[in-house]
Amino acid sequence: MVIIIFNSFTNFEDYKIRQMNSLMKRLSLFTIGSLLFALAFAQTSQPDEVPKGWHLLDKQANGYYGISIDKAYDFVQSKKLKSKTVIVAVIDSGIDTLHEDLKTVLWKNPKEIPGNGIDDDKNGYVDDIYGWNFLGGRDGRSVEQDSYEAARVYHKYKSKYDDKTITVANLSKEEVNEYQMWKRAEKEIVGNSKSSGLEFMFLKRAYTNCLKSDSILRKAMGKEKFTGIELGEFTTTDADVKKAKNALYGLMSGNDALEATNQEFLEGFGDYVNGEEKKATAASTPPKTYRADIVKDNYDDFNDKFYGNPDVMVNNKSALHGTHVSGIIAASRTNNVGMKGVADNVKIMTLRAVPDGDEHDKDIALAIRYAVDNGAQVINMSFGKSFSPEKKWVDEAVKYADSKGVLLVHAAGNDAKNLDTSYNYPSPVFDANNERAANWITVGASGDPKAGGLTASFSNYGKKEVDVFAPGVRIYSTVPGGNTYQNLQGTSMASPVVAGVAAFILEYYPNLSPAQVKMVIEKSSQNPGVKVKNPETGDDVDLSELSKAGGVINAYEAIKLASTLKGERKPAPVKPTTTVKPKIKG
Repeated sequence: MVIIIFNSFTNFEDYKIRQMNSLMKRLSLFTIGSLLFALAFAQTSQPDEVPKGWHLLDKQANGYYGISIDKAYDFVQSKKLKSKTVIVAVIDSGIDTLHEDLKTVLWKNPKEIPGNGIDDDKNGYVDDIYGWNFLGGRDGRSVEQDSYEAARVYHKYKSKYDDKTITVANLSKEEVNEYQMWKRAEKEIVGNSKSSGLEFMFLKRAYTNCLKSDSILRKAMGKEKFTGIELGEFTTTDADVKKAKNALYGLMSGNDALEATNQEFLEGFGDYVNGEEKKATAASTPPKTYRADIVKDNYDDFNDKFYGNPDVMVNNKSALHGTHVSGIIAASRTNNVGMKGVADNVKIMTLRAVPDGDEHDKDIALAIRYAVDNGAQVINMSFGKSFSPEKKWVDEAVKYADSKGVLLVHAAGNDAKNLDTSYNYPSPVFDANNERAANWITVGASGDPKAGGLTASFSNYGKKEVDVFAPGVRIYSTVPGGNTYQNLQGTSMASPVVAGVAAFILEYYPNLSPAQVKMVIEKSSQNPGVKVKNPETGDDVDLSELSKAGGVINAYEAIKLASTLKGERKPAPVKPTTTVKPKIKG
């Protein structure tokens, strides 16, 4: 959670504060679209402390609403069960392949020889050692930032539908869906441009004030770079310096970013301001063609799929989100450094398809298919958007994954909205027939009374559309840098907790089908037994009103339930090795 401090706006009416909160729901200071933005005023109080790795703990033994992972491991050990390695694909922003807690758990393509420039396994992707970068170009460049899908949809179909008299009855079924999608994009883009000017002015002024505070503090502390911890320890009697400290420290502590530097924090804030400025001008200015300029595939042809490059990290900034997610699932449990992942015998396959902006449907669909074809049994998807113009490609990929026995785990999103009545993609409901994928789990974010409450204030929810909740507040995990770690939060962090538990179950009960694993996770989830906050309304409700399962996942209860089932997994058909070497484009 990020707290922005407006020292000069303490007389805002409540409605203005609510508008600001709504505007900033998609704030991503250190992640890609994964953190809720909460508006507050300058303060120096430290948030309640929770131990690093609280999400793994047990309520009865430790006092925190974690997933009871140690009890789960005690259970399989008491049964003298041996684990089988499970491959988990992480479709995300990239990964630090040299991190001390991850380098031993990374999937490596056994049929590919590193760095020889040859497609050894003839799968169409050259030197895909750790996975593949679907946001890469043949020249080695990679897409880092991108536009928002709403803007892409609006401008793509603007000439076709804007200022036209449209008779829906005369449109084909495909055109009706296209037109309705465009009208929704028009409402979002044009509506935002008309109403967001004042809010953006306040946001930009807040960022300017933070830069001024940082300038004062750098001079007072005698250093250009300092962490939030160092700032907290800094004392001064100067009134202006004290005011600057209160502002910046309050912002960083509220974001659980005290281990970050002032430069990193302000860079993230600046990125968000720039993103909001793009949204404010989206109605009049078509989005830049970030992806097309680098990837250079024929985007409209799904069969033009052998593009990209093998660089799955790109840089520290790009890889932060994916590195954090991967650590939650699989950081080494035996090296006694950093932190522990959920699952103890998994390999992480890295698929880079999520930029700083909205992902493209083609990249996601092909990433899913790559994961399936290369042996993944679980795919984590900590990303989402409000529009999916090529959803049919993603739907077909989801069906393909189901046919091969692969489970998909998806973050519910961080807009504090009801997914039963709103849009969030990718989704498990197929456009063609409204059927629901059986191999799909949607995850909301839970917390702890000492970590923001039992339901995360930012989490999307839905009695029909969100399957289960999992810890997603103040989650300590790996970040790029080789040996560095950080707290982040969002449903992006809750999803890999579930993906890790799913992989853990499959390690010891490999014959369970995706539908069985999904059932086990849902049925074994634990209702906290007390009322929780509806993230959108603030009302006290039972967790069963916010999700289908009505509980927070529990690894111990899940593995116990899994032990009682007879596996239904169908053996995967043997796929013949292709002898045709496709051309790499882009």
